[in-house]
Amino acid sequence: MEEGNKNLNKKGVWWSGPMQVFSEISTWIAAPIILAVIAGKALDERYSTEPWFLLGLMAFSFLISSYGIIKAVKKYAKKIKREEKNNL
Repeated sequence: MEEGNKNLNKKGVWWSGPMQVFSEISTWIAAPIILAVIAGKALDERYSTEPWFLLGLMAFSFLISSYGIIKAVKKYAKKIKREEKNNL
């Protein structure tokens, strides 16, 4: 029984925190790119401007992804600092 409790912390299993970070970062990477590809292809097809809308929206999605990743990293860095302060 003691062995099983070592893998648990106050909030649940040990891997729940890292999985939350992974899923948030992955979402910030994948969602803007997928939306940019769909919208870019549709706009290029509609206005016969291949590949300019696609390239422009991909560049814009890169900026959105970069912003989201930086925001998420800052949030989790603050959370870790708070937890370290509370443990001291």
